[in-house]
Amino acid sequence: MGQLVEIIAKALVDHPEEVVVTEVEGNQSIIVELKVAPEDMGKVIGKQGRIAKAIRTVVKAAATKDNKRVIVEII
Repeated sequence: MGQLVEIIAKALVDHPEEVVVTEVEGNQSIIVELKVAPEDMGKVIGKQGRIAKAIRTVVKAAATKDNKRVIVEII
């Protein structure tokens, strides 16, 4: 799941070298933390959080085959 978030984020930002994705796996859930450069934060979140919501939707759809719950946090 982390790789998927990383690929999407790097395509959106101006500084792809500063994209850092950390994955914490629990028993029933996976937490994916996404860190980007401060000036790229708006590009990842989007107007009214639409891009962030779309990223979460894509990752959630990809995680259904593993029967895991995925939480994407933008830090």
